[in-house]
Amino acid sequence: MPPKSTATPTIPPETAAQIELFKSIGLTQSKAAEAAKSAKSAAVLRGLIEAHGLARKGLDDKQAGLVAALAVQGGKIGDEERAYVLGAVLDGRLKSVDQVNAATKYLEACPLPLDEKDFDKQCGVGFSITAEELYAWATDHIKSNAITGWANLGAVIGSLKNTPELRWASPLELKNTVERAFVDTFGAKEPAKPKGKEPKNAPKAKTSDSTASTSTSVSTSAKAIFDEGFLGKLHKPGENLQVRPELRDAHLAATGGLVYTRFPPEPNGFLHIGHSKAIFVNFGYAAHHGGRCYLRYDDTNPEAEEARYFESILEMVRWLGYEPWKITYSSDYFDQLYELAIHAHRGGDDGGARTACEHRARPVSESLQEFENMKNGKYKPGETILRMKQDLEDGNPQMWDLIAYRVLLTPHHRTGDKWKIYPTYDFTHCLVDSFENISHSLCTTEFIASRVSYEWLCDAVEVYKPRQSEYGRLNIQGSVMSKRKILALVTEGYVLDWDDPRLYTLIALRRRGVPPGAIISFVSSLGVSTAPSNIQLARFDQSVRQYLENTAPRLLMVLRPLKVTIENLPEDFVLMVEKPLHPKDPELGTTTIPFTRTVYIEADDFRLQDSPDYFRLAPGKTVGLFQAPYPITCTLYKSDPATGAITELICKLEDGKDGEAVKKPKAFIQWVAEHQPSGSPVRVDETRIFHRLFKSDNPLSAVPDFKADVDPNSLEVVKGAMIESGFWALAKRAYTGTKKEGAERTKRALAENPGASEGEGAHHGDTPVATSEQLLGKECVRFQGLRVAYFALDKDARVACLEEGDDVVPGRRYGDYIVLNRIVSLKEDSGKAA
Repeated sequence: MPPKSTATPTIPPETAAQIELFKSIGLTQSKAAEAAKSAKSAAVLRGLIEAHGLARKGLDDKQAGLVAALAVQGGKIGDEERAYVLGAVLDGRLKSVDQVNAATKYLEACPLPLDEKDFDKQCGVGFSITAEELYAWATDHIKSNAITGWANLGAVIGSLKNTPELRWASPLELKNTVERAFVDTFGAKEPAKPKGKEPKNAPKAKTSDSTASTSTSVSTSAKAIFDEGFLGKLHKPGENLQVRPELRDAHLAATGGLVYTRFPPEPNGFLHIGHSKAIFVNFGYAAHHGGRCYLRYDDTNPEAEEARYFESILEMVRWLGYEPWKITYSSDYFDQLYELAIHAHRGGDDGGARTACEHRARPVSESLQEFENMKNGKYKPGETILRMKQDLEDGNPQMWDLIAYRVLLTPHHRTGDKWKIYPTYDFTHCLVDSFENISHSLCTTEFIASRVSYEWLCDAVEVYKPRQSEYGRLNIQGSVMSKRKILALVTEGYVLDWDDPRLYTLIALRRRGVPPGAIISFVSSLGVSTAPSNIQLARFDQSVRQYLENTAPRLLMVLRPLKVTIENLPEDFVLMVEKPLHPKDPELGTTTIPFTRTVYIEADDFRLQDSPDYFRLAPGKTVGLFQAPYPITCTLYKSDPATGAITELICKLEDGKDGEAVKKPKAFIQWVAEHQPSGSPVRVDETRIFHRLFKSDNPLSAVPDFKADVDPNSLEVVKGAMIESGFWALAKRAYTGTKKEGAERTKRALAENPGASEGEGAHHGDTPVATSEQLLGKECVRFQGLRVAYFALDKDARVACLEEGDDVVPGRRYGDYIVLNRIVSLKEDSGKAA
């Protein structure tokens, strides 16, 4: 055979020139040569380069590759459509070949002019997902689908790739994240074993405990949030530039170089789930760096502020587990703000031409006199305002002479009638941040435009200038957060109150029974970046479910009881059975329950029609009872002659005493026994099952308004449920423990704030501390009803033994009324979301 030729193939001059043209936009030699192979796509690429001067644009290699992909995929669309896609590549909206392909397909079907919002959605424009969010998707999928080990890796990756929400996630990042989740869940992947027979009694590989792996990953994730990504890149104290260096020096001297943050809510409503992210970020970032975080009430609008909002805000911050370093008010600084107001003086919000106020150029002395007249009550609300004198030629509306002060005649909760004028947020916020030496002013991205006026005002009056940094806010789909809209739901009777468990205010989530630790765990799993977190209700519930799975004790419970008489047991038979409160956490202890002749099972666990794929109870069928010594077989049933409803089952205990072989059950069901001496069963007066309040993920799109989207069947009340008698001891222990913890936290807060006083609400003049009673609610009594759902006591419940002394035997008292709320179901409902 003749030797292979090593001569370099000859490239036609036209092709060589074309390759050089393609290289001029940033393509490598090999990619340029590849692009020149197809005459059709090469002609399209050449046209794009020449028509748009791409050789002079200085594209990076990634953008050049996307332009080449457009030339290949865009042959079927017109020149204007190709130009539109090219523009989206050049301005960074389209960042991957996958997105470019989607864009060309979209424009094939929908030529220009197009719906930009729909285009962006279909092409993944603006899509962003953090490593923490991707990890949460992977771990949720592993748990919810009961994935058992490394053999399922490929299937999990494929399934997540086909998830609509992850359509635009990086395939490599997705693969790496799923592998990390598998390591955390199942341990390191073992190398493939050589083929052959395994030794007969070889030990089985032990998988990592799910409780431990979950808690470790959450803890690691929370710590990583403050060291990596958006928060990890924040400046160090003192690195924020000042108009004068001595301002920086004074700031560092006052703070000792520590991180100082603040959570600055307006006391004009109740906090919602979105605020939990702000609380986590501000308090968590300061704590992580050994710094300090204020709770500062932005109380500059007495017309909208109420004492209950002040009290609830502090209560929710402490309920979530955070202790403010100091509690302050913007009104603490009214005198200082007034003094600085003379330093500073419009425009519009529509971006149109700005017209200066006719008084903009008046002498300072006249402005001072008019401001004094405002202060002394000469003007009524709306008659006059004080503006900051900024820059009407600036492109940012936040520099168009913003309002600094307005007239309000409403008495202030702390300053009384002293002031007739009140500063605006734009004037107050940055200056109070300065007064309190805030090193990191952390807020959500809707305040990006405000940063320029924030910095301008600090420099204009020559005070220390904090640095503002913005992160994406947290939204929950299928809910409303607007105070005005929630008020409409309350006043028009769609919900019970602001704490209705179907809402996503923090007081509602607390009443529902969601543990504060579950909320912090959920927020930490989302990560912190500049992209907004728009989360499905089901994902929030799944996060709560995972938290409760590892922490909530488990009790036997039947929601809709069906009586069972075990015919081969004597009337007075009783066997006390000890069972663990959690199968994986022995520290939660055990409970002892009776097993008797009469028990109750879930009505849904019996049916008349048997089938091969049905393993629960039916006539002649055997089923196991959790923790009971033997299974039972149904021998007879009784029904209501009028309705046909099953009223009682007659069963046989399969204890083998009749000489027959004991039947082995294929399923186990929950039960509770009738035994008056031990207080069994505990009868529940009301079990409230809350489904999602709105029928769609976007209730604001409903016609005529969001109320049309309310599901009239979102509250289901079940009467007569039964729980095992271990409920009493568990409830007493949970309530007593929470009470003790609350008292200790209040004591510590009082010690750390000598000027504070317990029992004084936040509307009083001194520094308040939430009382131990505020931190104690009946919702601390939480448990999993085995095979039913997770439940908590509602505030409407009356349980006398909780309030009695520690030495009192728990049990039902006269006047008790037990009300349970379902926190979440055991798994996502296929119909209504939990």
